[in-house]
Amino acid sequence: MSYLNVAKNVFDIEINGLKEVKANLNSQFENVIEMIAKTQGRVVVTGMGKSGLVGKKISATFASTGTRSFFMHPGEAYHGDLGMIHEGDVVLAISNSGETEEIIRLLPFFKDNKNIVIALTGGKNSTLALHSQFLLDISISKEACPLELAPTTSTTVTLAMGDAMAIALMEARDFKAENFARFHPGGSLGRKLLTKVSDVMKTKELPILEPAMAFDQIISVISNARLGLGVIIHNDELVGVITDGDITRILKEKKEKALDLKAKDFGVKKPITIDQDEKLLEGEKIMQDKKVTALVVVKDQKFVGILHRYDI
Repeated sequence: MSYLNVAKNVFDIEINGLKEVKANLNSQFENVIEMIAKTQGRVVVTGMGKSGLVGKKISATFASTGTRSFFMHPGEAYHGDLGMIHEGDVVLAISNSGETEEIIRLLPFFKDNKNIVIALTGGKNSTLALHSQFLLDISISKEACPLELAPTTSTTVTLAMGDAMAIALMEARDFKAENFARFHPGGSLGRKLLTKVSDVMKTKELPILEPAMAFDQIISVISNARLGLGVIIHNDELVGVITDGDITRILKEKKEKALDLKAKDFGVKKPITIDQDEKLLEGEKIMQDKKVTALVVVKDQKFVGILHRYDI
């Protein structure tokens, strides 16, 4: 037996399942997205067993991309958690068969509570489908499980449908990276979008160079600071910068004559700068575009610090 072939066969079966569900998408999907986008309530996702596990992920994706949502276990719902659902909330009920007992017995409450129900099911003529206002068809012809018992392809297509809904809702709400960052302040993107340059820039023991500073002093100041550059300041004005690369190039070009040069003789007079109130993400973009490892930080065109790539 080739386990590699088994794995490839699973991928083939699940890919075919995704293609089937994609082919069955119709205007009902658009109606669902428009309805959710307009609702003032939340999306309550519910499902039992493996459907429930997938439902938790779908709900989490909704919540982090601008759609208020939470997961409700159908068993716990029947013993008190129904109190979490308000009139106006939308219910996304997941059941591959559409006949999951724990889901079906909640339908009378949803109706009485005036909740719109979206059925995410492969049973197009099931009890769940027939008692829901919307149906998203996730029917497949074959599970990847050779015994046709373990939910495999069916959970894959369910997850994909949830992702499709979340992305479509992002488009409907014009959800941007800045919005995403608000819900992920601990993540890398969130930090870069919410943190200002002034929050992390270096302001102490900066490599300050005078225009008339000798070559050996320039090397000493830049080396001690370990930031890869020195900033030339004269009368509190930013005059230019000298980088490690500048020193290497001038030594290669001038050889021993470079030792007679002053900072003003070879410093870059128009350094790349960034305002202290810019976001870290902008600093990262400038560094990538300009292929530099540090930026001179200014406030009202005055030098105030240095932002290094290791600060981002």
